Amino acid sequence: MATLILGNRIYSSWSLRGWLLVRQAGLAVEEIVIPLRTPDTASEIGKHSPSGKVPTLVAGDLTVWDSLAIAEYCAEQAPDAGIWPANAAARAVARSVSAEMHAGFQALRGAWPMNLKRKGPALAPDAAVAADIARISAIWADCRARFGQGRSGGPFLFGDWCAADAMYAPVVSRYVSYGAPLDPQATAYCTAVMNHPLMREWSERASTETWAISDIDAL
Repeated sequence: MATLILGNRIYSSWSLRGWLLVRQAGLAVEEIVIPLRTPDTASEIGKHSPSGKVPTLVAGDLTVWDSLAIAEYCAEQAPDAGIWPANAAARAVARSVSAEMHAGFQALRGAWPMNLKRKGPALAPDAAVAADIARISAIWADCRARFGQGRSGGPFLFGDWCAADAMYAPVVSRYVSYGAPLDPQATAYCTAVMNHPLMREWSERASTETWAISDIDAL
């Protein structure tokens, strides 16, 4: 059985991405959750991850320590799981918007860290965060308009849930936690993501955690 190394479910956005991908692929994994920002965090993660970061997937002699690499590994291990869209054009765009999420939106990440415990009040975005929100909304609208029918006509970026939705799922959680001002289409997408069974499971498991990161909780 493989092992998936995660940070706190309440706070770890990248862990959420990796976990969603592994679960969509149906891989059998043991989960190890390591609390973040403790004196032992670096050494504990370093036992498993050469980058010192989570998520990390360990499968036998193979270690995969990046979320996009985990997506590709899952797609190869479970080719029928729909990790990426079946249509070539949709797949190329899904990879593009996933890579943009992977590398960008630093203002949003810095100002609004993931915190599934936060229930408001709304936190007004500054100009840089507002610009990130606008770009993300444009991405979502474009994907839905061009590829949103998918195989089932579902409510996700490419119709059916795929890796692109996993990559943006922590953004959705931030929008809910901090009360982001969104247009109706983006709001509908956020609702669909938060109601996905895997997101519900993650949130329920996060609710049992007792670890706290004080500077994030203070926002």
